[in-house]
Amino acid sequence: MNISAVVLAKNNEKTIHNTLKSLESFDDVVVYDNGSVDETIKIAKSFPNVDLIEGEFRGFGWSKNKAASYAKNDWILIIDSDEVIDSELLSELKSKTLDKNCVYKLNFKAFYKNIQVKHCGWNNQKIKRLYNRATTSYNDNDVHEDIVTDGLKIEVLKGNVEHYSYHSISEFVIKADRYSTLFALNNVGKKNSSPTKAFFNGMYSFIRTYIFKQGFRDGYVGLIIAYSHMVTNFYKYIKLYEANKELKK
Repeated sequence: MNISAVVLAKNNEKTIHNTLKSLESFDDVVVYDNGSVDETIKIAKSFPNVDLIEGEFRGFGWSKNKAASYAKNDWILIIDSDEVIDSELLSELKSKTLDKNCVYKLNFKAFYKNIQVKHCGWNNQKIKRLYNRATTSYNDNDVHEDIVTDGLKIEVLKGNVEHYSYHSISEFVIKADRYSTLFALNNVGKKNSSPTKAFFNGMYSFIRTYIFKQGFRDGYVGLIIAYSHMVTNFYKYIKLYEANKELKK
């Protein structure tokens, strides 16, 4: 395959082995590690097709572009270190004639532990992950980064990526803090916020996830996800409010 798989990693010893196992058919896999202190690096080194790079993290957009710069091929497949590509997607990648003026979306199946999440807005997500770096790249957003598609076509590939993003409730708490901090840092001085905005954004996120997107149908997992969305959005805007106040001083 003339495709390089690029994986960002940090302390993913629970999941990265399965990720890299699913990428064994790729001749070039770049693992860009930004400060792991667990067994992530050791696991990555155990795969002969992996080129391990240890570098800094400057937000997701910048870091994905930096990681892609180490790839041997112009076609870049971004896979997170808690994701697994299935056999159908692998077959599609091997046989597909790719168009450099096209960005390709992948279909995602989301899991909490080994429980598939079928609602909450986590089901049937299609996310842009395959592109030609001679044509485009990621934007520089610290969070909610995306591949720039101005003037390019978009196509969905067959097959799935299985996303094992959370293995404990504590991980929801940790990621809520991390993502809300990145959001505030990325938007301080650019967007306005207030305690009222933080409160109502949080409440709306819960209602939207649990009721409108039928998170209640996922049982207690749906409740965890909806509450996590509420907390994340509350802290995003209250941290931004505080950051803006400090900036004015």
